[in-house]
Amino acid sequence: MDAATIAEQASKLATSATKLAGEAANLAQQSTELVVTQSQSMAGDSTFLSLFTIFVLACFIGYFVVWSVTPALHSPLMGVTNAISSVIIVGGLVAAGPTEMDFSKVMGFFAVTLASVNIFGGFIVTQRMLAMFKKKKK
Repeated sequence: MDAATIAEQASKLATSATKLAGEAANLAQQSTELVVTQSQSMAGDSTFLSLFTIFVLACFIGYFVVWSVTPALHSPLMGVTNAISSVIIVGGLVAAGPTEMDFSKVMGFFAVTLASVNIFGGFIVTQRMLAMFKKKKK
């Protein structure tokens, strides 16, 4: 291939790339407008209802998962629960972080408090359960 052919193909590729970049920018703008329109139409009770539905389903799933655990796995399950509670503490700290006093700050404080009680209580219960399996010294 000679230099003129390569330059011509490079020019065509550059034109195509410019055209694709314009189309990508147009699609990005349209998708942003679509997201804004959908978020405005979903504002209000439908958002609460969908989040409440997810919460209720999570409660049912959690109940059935925990009750189907065999007794031999209760100690590891307690350890995992403590780990999950530590993640809840991080989320509660993020919620309690805003400077203004509002509902999210109060709920974040309660989340941190209850998760802390859950973690420390879980460690105490786990320690007592493991102590039951130790051999008693005479």
